[in-house]
Amino acid sequence: MAEMGSKGVTAGKIASNVQKKLTRAQEKVLQKLGKADETKDEQFEQCVQNFNKQLTEGTRLQKDLRTYLASVKAMHEASKKLSECLQEVYEPEWPGRDEANKIAENNDLLWMDYHQKLVDQALLTMDTYLGQFPDIKSRIAKRGRKLVDYDSARHHYESLQTAKKKDEAKIAKAEEELIKAQKVFEEMNVDLQEELPSLWNSRVGFYVNTFQSIAGLEENFHKEMSKLNQNLNDVLVSLEKQHGSNTFTVKAQPSDNVPEKGNKSPSPPPDGSPAATPEIRVNHEPEPASGASPGATIPKSPSQLRKGPPVPPPPKHTPSKEMKQEQILSLFDDAFVPEISVTTPSQPAEASEVVGGAQEPGETAASEAASSSLPAVVVETFSATVNGAVEGSGGAGRLDLPPGFMFKVQAQHDYTATDTDELQLKAGDVVLVIPFQNPEEQDEGWLMGVKESDWNDHKELEKCRGVFPENFTERVQ
Repeated sequence: MAEMGSKGVTAGKIASNVQKKLTRAQEKVLQKLGKADETKDEQFEQCVQNFNKQLTEGTRLQKDLRTYLASVKAMHEASKKLSECLQEVYEPEWPGRDEANKIAENNDLLWMDYHQKLVDQALLTMDTYLGQFPDIKSRIAKRGRKLVDYDSARHHYESLQTAKKKDEAKIAKAEEELIKAQKVFEEMNVDLQEELPSLWNSRVGFYVNTFQSIAGLEENFHKEMSKLNQNLNDVLVSLEKQHGSNTFTVKAQPSDNVPEKGNKSPSPPPDGSPAATPEIRVNHEPEPASGASPGATIPKSPSQLRKGPPVPPPPKHTPSKEMKQEQILSLFDDAFVPEISVTTPSQPAEASEVVGGAQEPGETAASEAASSSLPAVVVETFSATVNGAVEGSGGAGRLDLPPGFMFKVQAQHDYTATDTDELQLKAGDVVLVIPFQNPEEQDEGWLMGVKESDWNDHKELEKCRGVFPENFTERVQ
């Protein structure tokens, strides 16, 4: 019988809860449709908004504090590994070994103490602060449900009073339920009206105490750590003094940047003979104008006012833009080399002496052979390689290369263009290098060129050409 009674009570409670949910759902629908008025408290709603904001801020602070503690833990492990490495490389016969080991132990203890104090004085306080929010949040939700019950009871009581056929028994019962619902709602409402503003105002003191604790702990930690670092430095200085003859000297690494123009003078030939040194002028380096003062600076176009080429990801040697004299000498088997001048396209008179554009190949060969003891065929072969022009018996130029072609380079790294006049490069792209239209616009470390694929597809130099950093490429031809 007792079991039957308990089952009946449980079933009755479940039925009552289901009925309450149905009544609340019906009331909310009527309120949204505007068929029933809703009791509102703007002041309480503002308190709820502040509560939600405070909860969001506190949750974020807790998350960031845990991340900070994880970083301290990781830094502790890294520092411990570094100290262990020092102990392993510190040989037993070196002076100061015991002091270095003691410093390493104190370093480990200092990290552990710092982490533990952060947990005790910041994280646990943070957890306690946030621990009060779930209970208040559930009470706010319960208060909302009791408000719906109160509105539903009020509407039911009002509908019975305005009915044409009044049932006094039902009206009395509805009034009793209304008073009960109103009492439960007002009790919860009053408590929350007092707690929410107090909780909102407490956030200032909590934030102050939390960050003061973190700042103070971090300050003391760094003070103690500074002392340990100074002691370690003193031990290492003492070791250096006793082994001063074996001091390791840190040498400057070679720069990846393009060398200054003043450092581009060709190296002397192996035999050191001045007469065998040819004068070479690279056609993308302009000569100073005659009559210009040595200190005068020539303004450049705004598109070329760059501080310098970017540095590629891994260091690599930047190939020189000049022809090595040893290579020139090897063409003639260390024989006497006449003075050769390779100039820019803006110097047609000088260019005609080397590049067989307007002259016949036979005339060029004859003039070169007359001024040296070399055979004419050798001089003709050498002059045929200038600016990519192939000179044979017919004197016709190569039609598959852009005008003024000098040499080919291949991109060793990806380069993202940062201006409209720059080339976008991918590792492996082949670029045909050509001279600048105005040599005065060339910046150091930058070359003008057109990607070989674009040139083969379009043959439009004006649309395809652009500048690119020389140290992202390597010369291939």
